[in-house]
Amino acid sequence: MTPEELCTTTAAPIGTIGAHFYFQPETLAAGKEIGLDGFRFYILGRGGVMGDVDNAVVQSAFGYFDPALIERMWDSARERVPAREAAAAYLEASYTVARSTVAASPTLEAFVDAAAKVVANVDRSGLPLFAGYASMPVPDDTVAAAYHYAVLLRELRGSVHLASVAAAGLHSRVAHQMRRPDMVEFFGWTEELDVVDEHHDRRARADEMTDDAMTQIYSVLSADEAAAFAVGVEEMAQALEVT
Repeated sequence: MTPEELCTTTAAPIGTIGAHFYFQPETLAAGKEIGLDGFRFYILGRGGVMGDVDNAVVQSAFGYFDPALIERMWDSARERVPAREAAAAYLEASYTVARSTVAASPTLEAFVDAAAKVVANVDRSGLPLFAGYASMPVPDDTVAAAYHYAVLLRELRGSVHLASVAAAGLHSRVAHQMRRPDMVEFFGWTEELDVVDEHHDRRARADEMTDDAMTQIYSVLSADEAAAFAVGVEEMAQALEVT
């Protein structure tokens, strides 16, 4: 399997797999244990890998959200729980979800090896959210390690894409509305913006830059490693019943 094929084959499922745990009952329960509701746990748990930073840094790393929403959720959440502590609890919740559904296998072991190689060779410059996740310890058991890397790789592509959106001259709010028009209000916005042809051109440019960057990142893998990576992603997607 070529790097281009790997990028095309795994982009969507990694995005879905890596986000699968966000609002699962196990995750909501873990947040409640440390005094956070589901959305605050999402904001502080996801962004907490960057440490006790200002809310503006979180909004910059996340993109897409109304800054006022991030400020309100982040600041109120970190008054209750230290950021890195919330991040560790959030990742542990993701492992709980994975362990309840995904079975260990040689396929996942091969995926973990390939994913670790990818992550180890990424230039983290300009990718603060990914860098924060990459600083977190990898679990010892295969299932949790595989899911850890799925979450990490989701944040990698997401960070690369957000940088590409900015480089293409497209506001992240517009990019998000174009991609997920049903989620405008969830991300804190009260009204939709007008989308014109230029926005579509810039989004296409951002998508192309993202795929090109991810293809380069995956080029560190041999054809056999890339195939093992893809099979591991497929196995997790089937176990979690996501696409």
